[in-house]
Amino acid sequence: MKRTNSHLYIIIAFVIAQIAWLGLLALWIYWYVTNYIIFEQAGEKLSPLIDIQTPNVFVFTAGIILIVGIAVVMFIFFRNLSVQYKLANLYDNFIATVTHELKSPLSSLRLFLETMDYKNVSEEKRKDFLSLMMKDVKRLDNLINTILEISKLEQKKIVHDRREYKAGILFEELVNESILNLSVPEGVVSYKCSSVSYCSADKKALQIVIDNLINNALKYSTEAPTINVSVKDNRKKIIIDISDNGIGIPQQYQKKIFNKFFRIDSVHMPNVKGTGLGLYWTKEIIKQHKGSISVHSEGLNKGSTFRIELPAIKNKG
Repeated sequence: MKRTNSHLYIIIAFVIAQIAWLGLLALWIYWYVTNYIIFEQAGEKLSPLIDIQTPNVFVFTAGIILIVGIAVVMFIFFRNLSVQYKLANLYDNFIATVTHELKSPLSSLRLFLETMDYKNVSEEKRKDFLSLMMKDVKRLDNLINTILEISKLEQKKIVHDRREYKAGILFEELVNESILNLSVPEGVVSYKCSSVSYCSADKKALQIVIDNLINNALKYSTEAPTINVSVKDNRKKIIIDISDNGIGIPQQYQKKIFNKFFRIDSVHMPNVKGTGLGLYWTKEIIKQHKGSISVHSEGLNKGSTFRIELPAIKNKG
């Protein structure tokens, strides 16, 4: 509620400021025109001994330029203020989300440890607890590593291990590795390739991209998920499409989902945990590969298709 009120105050202040400078501009024009009319009508009738200066066009023009300059500065100020407000709001949401993401596995770990410490737990149950605890530790480790890696990526401190790969073989390996990493059931993901081109790629970085996209397709599917991955050539580009039968993405969010910390707030979206960094990280990795990523969805419950375009290297065959 406080954020909403602050935003409203900024809008009101901006409107008042614009009215003020428009009023000042109107007064300035009125003053000049009035003086000019008076001089035209009465100037010749006045005594030659009375020194009255003709209204100066230069002063008038300079005044208008000054007033317009003030208006431009005010606009830039309020625009930057609005941007800062949005960034602050995003950071607040990010901190709240990350705090929840950290607190949840920590609470789970504490519960398991207290149970094992204060109660007689069978060896079989102890192994189950340890297995669950390892999953929570891995979840924490992944979250921390994600934040650190994105920070390095933005500061350009990551050294990419770029090599040349045949695109079809590379992405088949990446998809198969994702299936193992995410424990995807057999038959959920299909792979099709018609590409004969090569690409320069950091295999580990692209693994993060494929993991994120397939994981999102799984999380945002309300029915039995079906994920189709296709790789093809298009002139000097390699096109990778990852399609799913999930809940889809509304048109107004299709460009915003790649923004840092952005998460879709809709009653139609399932309650999926996350930090809003996955797709941003994906976009940044693709940019580092001099490529692009986009998404297309026909709407609610009509699935989504993420398209990656990478520059192709001339066929070595």
